[in-house]
Amino acid sequence: MPTSQIDRLLDIMHTLRAPGGCPWDIEQTHQSLIPCLLEEAYEVAEALREDDSEAMADELGDLLLQVIFHAEIANETKRFDFEDVAKAICDKLVRRHPHVFGDSDVTDTAGVLRQWEEIKQQEKGSDQRSYHLKRANDGLPSLMAAKKLQKKAAEVGFDWPDLDPVVDKIHEELAEVEEALAEDDHQHLGEEIGDLLFSIVNLARKNHFDPEALLAATNSKFVKRFQKVEDLLKAENKTLTESSLEEMDAKWEQAKLNS
Repeated sequence: MPTSQIDRLLDIMHTLRAPGGCPWDIEQTHQSLIPCLLEEAYEVAEALREDDSEAMADELGDLLLQVIFHAEIANETKRFDFEDVAKAICDKLVRRHPHVFGDSDVTDTAGVLRQWEEIKQQEKGSDQRSYHLKRANDGLPSLMAAKKLQKKAAEVGFDWPDLDPVVDKIHEELAEVEEALAEDDHQHLGEEIGDLLFSIVNLARKNHFDPEALLAATNSKFVKRFQKVEDLLKAENKTLTESSLEEMDAKWEQAKLNS
């Protein structure tokens, strides 16, 4: 009999994967579950942004299921199990918090973060051939990866001290986008748009914004305003497909005034 809800969840997952369990669950692999893991992580982030306690608990449960799922798959071939996963993170937290569990005298947040990175590098071992920037994204979404790369570069002084050159760089990249458009070079245009996006991420980072969160908020605002456009058109017995761009644009401006 499970002694906790975690034990219960482990038992349920084991039953789902066992012979006679759920055909879909049995078919899954580490690789096939990657999209599920990413989707659940994003749904947790959205619940956190909305500050919806019920949704937070629900979505965090879905994310926890992914951890349990991968642990169960690994345990079937004796690679590792959930206890190994829990032990690994417990050991890491104790190891990287010597100011709490050891004899370090670090007392402020900046010192804690610096100490964390130092311990992390010690764990990985020294490699004279290693680069400060080792990978392009670590599997992160591109906006988050861009911010992380810029932050890592800034750690060694590769960063502008103020905002003026950051804004100048955006103007420069935008001009190069316009040149690529004039050249009608599709591949070049794509590269220049990427450079422009990277520069905009830098502006967000320098102003202590999370570009991923900024774009998520803008996406949400766009949806709400577009729904308002649809409501305004419905009030005139019109649908989106029956309306011209000019009509929709006029309703968009009206929606902006009311939001």
